[in-house]
Amino acid sequence: MAILSIDQGTTGTTVILVGSEGQILAKTYHEFQQFYPQPGWVEHDPDEIWDTVVECVGEICSTQSEVIEAIGITNQRETTVIWDAKTGKPVYNAIVWQCRRTASICETLEPQRQLIKEKTGLPLDAYFSGTKAQWILNHASIKPSQKLKFGTIDTWLIWKLTGGGVHASDYSNASRTMLYNIHDKCWDAELCELLGIPLDILPEVKNSSDNYGKVTTLSELKGIPIRGVAGDQQASLFGQQCFLKGETKNTYGTGCFIMMNTGSEAIQSEFGLITTLAADPEGKPCFALEGAIFIAGAAVQWLRDELGLIATAAESEAAALSVSDNDGVYLVPAFTGLGAPHWDMAARGLLTGLTRGSNKNHIIRASLEAMAYQTYDVIQTMEKETNTKITSLAVDGGATENNFLMQFQADILQIEVQRAHYIETTALGVAYLAGLGVGLWDKHRLKSFASQKTIFKPKMNKNNRESLIIGWNNAIKQAVSK
Repeated sequence: MAILSIDQGTTGTTVILVGSEGQILAKTYHEFQQFYPQPGWVEHDPDEIWDTVVECVGEICSTQSEVIEAIGITNQRETTVIWDAKTGKPVYNAIVWQCRRTASICETLEPQRQLIKEKTGLPLDAYFSGTKAQWILNHASIKPSQKLKFGTIDTWLIWKLTGGGVHASDYSNASRTMLYNIHDKCWDAELCELLGIPLDILPEVKNSSDNYGKVTTLSELKGIPIRGVAGDQQASLFGQQCFLKGETKNTYGTGCFIMMNTGSEAIQSEFGLITTLAADPEGKPCFALEGAIFIAGAAVQWLRDELGLIATAAESEAAALSVSDNDGVYLVPAFTGLGAPHWDMAARGLLTGLTRGSNKNHIIRASLEAMAYQTYDVIQTMEKETNTKITSLAVDGGATENNFLMQFQADILQIEVQRAHYIETTALGVAYLAGLGVGLWDKHRLKSFASQKTIFKPKMNKNNRESLIIGWNNAIKQAVSK
């Protein structure tokens, strides 16, 4: 018996098969194209995303004989799709969470900033889905007679898998739209009217462990129920088994996302964090506090694809270790603005501290160190918001394979960094939710899946650490627009 988990990310789709003991039996991955029509704009082709899911599922099922009990779906969150309900065709490309094209819409909504925050837990920002949906409705070629459906990528995939039979999302994804009241647990009519979003195009919202219908469109999965759905960071929180209030994780992917379980308490941030919905040990909604960093691993991709300083992301570790320190070089990767705790949409990337002795390895090292500094900023803010000392950080995501980065993170935070045995914690988390849904395991059984972790303990001396943090703070001051 096994669970099939679809992890639809920003740059590609991963599908894993998870056994009844919580182990990964098989894994496959396909990238898809990124579109940048204008500076600061980012799009995906929803049909191409679907194609990668079909390809990954076909590959997994052709090599495995395990009986699949259920399917879990986790996804890049705020990325927005609107499609024709009759034809199933998108009316425009998916607008990606990184896209900044709706910053001007946010400026017009400035008088409603506090109202939006009180209802949704979110700051007013182009990051979230609501303004993206408004932009599509205002700019796509839509006929008055067309019946439309809105969704984040989870909703799009559920629709495709069920042949249009189910139009649904879960609480964690709904809470990222800037249209959902996280306290009343409903789409907010006032906010929808404010942004010009018709209520009838919005999906039904369910628990993260719930019934999302059965697959009808893929022969390999026909008749198998979809029983787990969660946004990628909430799935990671669940996969790390941060079930108790105060437990905290960070996922190092395209961006960095630090999330703390706050249980039944919705903490309204005063310092730039997000109040959001996550899943409790039974897959029902609970609250969490999150710091979203827009550019993390994407900076390493930038080194590879735009600057040509490395051929593969894995080379970055050796390059960083080839120099004794950063030589005063700092990268603030504000390529799409700054997220938590700064929330500066107009900030842009900055490379500072260069001298004639600076070389490409200093720049590579600075790019890795930037992930740790940005995480430090969020952790400091989180501790201030909750009046809680975070004593360890659970970490996952592709960049955690970089041992230099993980040690540097422990040094800058001065706490233990605990790397999960399986870095695919996001995909595992939604597999756990799907398994809960079909009774394959319960919350107590899930705890037994806690695998051996690699522990990184701080080693850096205090003066060196403080000097590095001062340098980072000075770099941030230069990058912000205000």
